Amino acid sequence: MKLKFLRLVIGILFLVSVASTPAAERWTQKDFIITFWCPPPATDENLARVAKEGFNLTWTPAEELDIAAKHGVRSMLTSALLKPETLDDATKRAELDALIERVKTHPALEAYYITDEPGSGAFPGLGRLIAYLRERDPAHYAYINLYPTYADEKQLGVSADAADRAKVDYPTDFAGVDTSDKTVLRYREHLKQFIETVNPDLISYDHYHFLKREKDGSPTDGKQYFLNLGLVRLAALEAKKPFLNIIQANTIEKHWRLPNGTELRWLVFTTMAYGGRGISYFTYWGPPAYNGLYVDGKPMPLLSDVVALNKEISGFGPALMELNSLGAYQTAPLPYGAEAIPTNCPVQVTSEGEFVLGLFGTNSQPTAFMLVNRNYKQEVQATVTLSIPGRHLQERARADGSWLPGRALKEGRPTKLRFTLAPGDGRLFRVVP
Repeated sequence: MKLKFLRLVIGILFLVSVASTPAAERWTQKDFIITFWCPPPATDENLARVAKEGFNLTWTPAEELDIAAKHGVRSMLTSALLKPETLDDATKRAELDALIERVKTHPALEAYYITDEPGSGAFPGLGRLIAYLRERDPAHYAYINLYPTYADEKQLGVSADAADRAKVDYPTDFAGVDTSDKTVLRYREHLKQFIETVNPDLISYDHYHFLKREKDGSPTDGKQYFLNLGLVRLAALEAKKPFLNIIQANTIEKHWRLPNGTELRWLVFTTMAYGGRGISYFTYWGPPAYNGLYVDGKPMPLLSDVVALNKEISGFGPALMELNSLGAYQTAPLPYGAEAIPTNCPVQVTSEGEFVLGLFGTNSQPTAFMLVNRNYKQEVQATVTLSIPGRHLQERARADGSWLPGRALKEGRPTKLRFTLAPGDGRLFRVVP
């Protein structure tokens, strides 16, 4: 009897100690992500430069986390152990466990890099790996990047027929798009399977929009950029997860053209207007064949535009992290996959021009908006009628990330605003009591 009582006491004490030990919190995004693909070697010189250029996330193996921490840059961990097959090998799994224990409390660690552009057939294994990592280190996310909408059926691993059958199971009706379109159906199903099977903490995808014609090399644009942005936005909202857009900053493919600074601005501000919470430039470091921001360790001309953009993103980011995306609309002529501004929207664009309107707020109540010039070649004069309740209108300053004093509003009456938007540029406003 005494032995049973002693065991009971020990059991109770164990449960109390477990209950009183704070569990590691699951990762939640704190800062707007500014990162890249193809990181530089993690030397002091390179990571000091990365930090100065306005990036807040690099990629390193475990041995180089200390260098990232020294320069105030977070890191995405790279390791050959971070793959599903590791879990089926007892020796490798033990090595992975040791790696996690080694790095999970490191101040520079932000994420674990897993893979790029998996088909849906890989999702079960990836889901198992992410669950394994989350059980051992919930405070950091596992990073997977998805294909764009223009990936084919084989790449996505989702047949058009299967997507067509699954469309009734997807709760969101994508406004403005014909739901019989196989591209839309396939990609919606791909996103659905990824979120349900893998259960990621963040959704990342790439889409490369700036192209050149095969015959004469003249510039042209892709047709699905806003479709992709819209579909990812809706999937992320429903799953209550942030999303990141990987944008084009090289000519690694022969049919790509190198974006200029204004076109990069267009990519950044349209992503932010749609509620994106991260930008990744493809690519940062590489050989001449990449034609990225650095070639053979030497900075390319486009880098100066990226550095200027990163400074502005850093100013807008904290404000956007405090807001929820409530709507992403566009003016006519609507690009493929875009939604027109509803008549009951509290922000109406009444001037000529092509615009993207991002509506933001808290607790489903609109309090802010971003207007982007969809034309990346010409400046435009915008006129907006504003009906968001409040007493003061403020604009986010791109120079230092502060809210400018703004102007007083007449409560209960619509306000007309007029302002200039540079090519591809955006401006963020909020209404406060």
